[in-house]
Amino acid sequence: MNLVKQRKSSKSIQKGALVVLLILSVISSLFFVNHNASFYDETIAEVTQTKLLQKEQVTDEFQNRDTIYHQELTAKILNGNEKGRIIQLQHTYTASGGFDDAYHEGNKLFVKKNAENQFDITGMKRDHLLLGVVWLLILILIFVGRKQGVLSLLSLVINMGIIAWVIQSYTNWDDYLIPLCMLGCVLFTVISLTLVNGWNEKTFTAILATLVGTFISFGIAVFVLWLTKENGMRYEELQFITRPYKTLFFAGLLVASLGAVMDIAITMSSSLFGLYEKNPHISIKQLAKSGREIGKDIMGPMTNILFFVYVSGSIPMMMLFFKNHATFTYTLSTNLTLEIVRALVGGLGIVLTIPISLFIVLFFIKRKQVKQ
Repeated sequence: MNLVKQRKSSKSIQKGALVVLLILSVISSLFFVNHNASFYDETIAEVTQTKLLQKEQVTDEFQNRDTIYHQELTAKILNGNEKGRIIQLQHTYTASGGFDDAYHEGNKLFVKKNAENQFDITGMKRDHLLLGVVWLLILILIFVGRKQGVLSLLSLVINMGIIAWVIQSYTNWDDYLIPLCMLGCVLFTVISLTLVNGWNEKTFTAILATLVGTFISFGIAVFVLWLTKENGMRYEELQFITRPYKTLFFAGLLVASLGAVMDIAITMSSSLFGLYEKNPHISIKQLAKSGREIGKDIMGPMTNILFFVYVSGSIPMMMLFFKNHATFTYTLSTNLTLEIVRALVGGLGIVLTIPISLFIVLFFIKRKQVKQ
């Protein structure tokens, strides 16, 4: 009894120490980014006072209305040779805020001297906001997922490193982007699923189903686009890239479908292995029926989620087109062609992964039942 109490007490102390360490990490990191101006090469000034000088209403040739505001800012330089100097800044912003922002007291701005020896605003320092969002994500993951949340976070960090490596490798080997992305997909899948679920049959079947479903759906997409000679594809939004934009699109197509396919594969694998573990004598026919029912339940929502995720990114640009009196068909064809292809390929991956996962899981369960 005493030994059990000691273990519980030791675990409580460890949890308390981890909580204290986490709180100290949050506070110290936020304090640092709010006082790290001396680490920047660019000159940073903190706004101490704002004054609205003028506002005017404007209307363009398409009768789009906007309001332009002219601000005068008083700011204090926080770093460099002129640290502590009070400067005056002129700033213009619009109510629509498409390319500008209104600045307020406490904002920290990047400033640069112009030819007239005056300071111009070049941007806003947002690292403290970014860090706050990152910490919020970390805390939610840890609070909701506990150990699994920490492992998911570790998986996310590793996957970000893999993406950085793929991009860096592509700058050195221009002709190998698709093979690099395929290798990246394998690493993403193996590392993510193994970290979160451990190495077992359930994880192995999910990895196998994910990779098979992803590569088959990508292969079908490439074949169909080749067969149709990519008629109707609008690559305008990618043509500013100095690299082969079609190759980049296909690489993005491959990686984009991976996430949804992985989710389907692990759901099918976990569900069916869970049914088997609760009842090892369940028949393969019953498992197959249950697997089909699970697949039907998740197929529709996941396909819709993919569609909305991809299409939502184009809504601002479509609104801009509509505001400037572009036709409905032209707006949709220009802005949604690539997004719809991505959604379709992801949906195809989801639909294919359900029977693929079912077949692979049933194959392994059947082997286990034979050995019993």
